[in-house]
Amino acid sequence: MTQNSLMSNLNDRSREVFRLVVESYLETGEPVGSRTLSRQLAEQVSAATIRNTMQDLEHLGLLGSPHTSAGRLPTHQGLRLFVDGLLEIGDVSGDERDQIEKSMDSDENGLQAALDSAGSMLSVLTQGASLVLAPKSEAPIKHIEFVSLAQDRALVVLVTADGNVENRLFTPPAGLTPSAMREAANFLNAILSGHTVSEIRTIVSREIKRHRSELDILSQGLIESGVAIWADSHQDRLIVRGRANLLEESTNQADLERIRLLFDDLERKHDLEQLLNLTEAGEGVRIFIGSENKLFSLSGSSLVVSPYMNAERKIVGAVGVIGPTHLNYARIVPIVDYTAQLMGRLVSGQPR
Repeated sequence: MTQNSLMSNLNDRSREVFRLVVESYLETGEPVGSRTLSRQLAEQVSAATIRNTMQDLEHLGLLGSPHTSAGRLPTHQGLRLFVDGLLEIGDVSGDERDQIEKSMDSDENGLQAALDSAGSMLSVLTQGASLVLAPKSEAPIKHIEFVSLAQDRALVVLVTADGNVENRLFTPPAGLTPSAMREAANFLNAILSGHTVSEIRTIVSREIKRHRSELDILSQGLIESGVAIWADSHQDRLIVRGRANLLEESTNQADLERIRLLFDDLERKHDLEQLLNLTEAGEGVRIFIGSENKLFSLSGSSLVVSPYMNAERKIVGAVGVIGPTHLNYARIVPIVDYTAQLMGRLVSGQPR
């Protein structure tokens, strides 16, 4: 049965009962009973009449019951119907706008720091776990340098044509010499200048094979170690903040197991383009409820996600909130939407 036909099967009383059950669930996460509803309905009807109405809604697949003596909860299908047809989206308050904007005022620390800070603020405001998919670095490489910090620790520094400077710690080959560091840096600067970070691994692998006889063993080892740590760090573009908020929501062993699986998914996730693919249907916020969420291997969570775009109106990242299915959608949707708008302006270099 389609959503339109489901909605047409609801008379005024059943629609009101359905709305009250869902709103109570979103507020408390708990089942609601007929006696509670009888005190909230505008019309005076008996608890028995409400129970019959709830049974009809259960027959339609919109409500369910955790056990026979409990009240009713909305099913995932019921939540979808509510979100698409009955949800009244609120506005972002002035205080929330200020907090989100201030979290991104980290220009001196770079884009990554601003996105990280915004993700942290998003988890605080929504009491869920925030997900920020950072854009790929597409600026051409200008310069690469190795800096020795200790016998077992070195730094690879990368400067891009847009002036951005980033560095990564890594473990260099044993016996590293200053001459090997200079040779490795000169080699990389000669072959990578003008190319992007995403091209590093392919180009370096090809050029090392071509020039293997010209590079000493230490220089080869340093190049491979430094490039590997840099290339791998740019695969992990997903910033997750507020995991503890999900644990606080967990009240039983089943919930804890669901959260553990979610954490495992977040740690293992490599094909992050899936997060962008979730937003392909169009601009704006999308809501994935329970089993609709194909990004993670569980059905007990909801994801509210929105893409953000660069100056060329190309989707380059996404921002979202994940939490239990009883998320406060009316409040979280506009917060995610506003955060995505600000991130788009940030990556485009536009004033916020």
